[in-house]
Amino acid sequence: MKKKREYSVPIREQMVPWLFLLPSLLFVSIMVLIPMLDALRRSFFLAAGDRFVGFQNYLSVLRNHAFQLAAANTARFILVCIPLLLLFSLAVSLMLASFREKRGIFKTSFLVPMAVPVASIVLLWRVIFHKNGLLNAFTALWGLVPVDWIGSKAAFGVLVFAYLWKNFGYDMVLWLSGLSAINPALYEAAQIDGAGSLQRFVRITLPNLMPTLFTITVLSLLNSFKVFREAYLISGDYPHGDSPLYSRPRVHRHRCGGGQRGPELQGGGSGEKG
Repeated sequence: MKKKREYSVPIREQMVPWLFLLPSLLFVSIMVLIPMLDALRRSFFLAAGDRFVGFQNYLSVLRNHAFQLAAANTARFILVCIPLLLLFSLAVSLMLASFREKRGIFKTSFLVPMAVPVASIVLLWRVIFHKNGLLNAFTALWGLVPVDWIGSKAAFGVLVFAYLWKNFGYDMVLWLSGLSAINPALYEAAQIDGAGSLQRFVRITLPNLMPTLFTITVLSLLNSFKVFREAYLISGDYPHGDSPLYSRPRVHRHRCGGGQRGPELQGGGSGEKG
């Protein structure tokens, strides 16, 4: 038997895809890769000189009280927000899945918060949750004591509410797209076999939504690290003490001279060598 003749792509044709990628690769290398590698190199040297200090800068950050507080708040925020967002958006998407005709109206209305600028959203939260705001004015009608929602530990709840309000619609649309991809014949067959609503949800809906669940979890996790602007605008420039809104981006901002340093960053047991 004759061997099949292997087709070899000419070198000129092999170079064509790389020529199309070359502008993007150059731009990413200049704007992202090279600065990132330079920042990594600088992290092993003193900030005010060229003396090599190894991992001393990293140890100083890990021992810093502000970083420890920020890391704890970030972890707490993720552990609270992600499960609430996933469960709440899934529950509402399951309810909206039955409204096939008017579902588009709900999807559009729930996506409106993503189009509102962050500064406008924070201004709205300040009007509502300020000590002399609308929420305390409403609770005062019932004889309740006003609560400083922004200047106390309750500010963490305000930030969680802001995150859920902004990202709920986006996750709900993703859940609806996953639900629409499930074959309705599976539900009809299960219903004929006598399966109830809970059994159909556990046996059919959840297994088919696993790829969607992974995508939504990753996107929600990434969005949870982007709430610095909301926390910054709600609590101000530097929250003194163990503020529940103190987060890791703020540590970087104050350590890089972007604002007046607080007591945690001026000392904090780190030595400020880095």
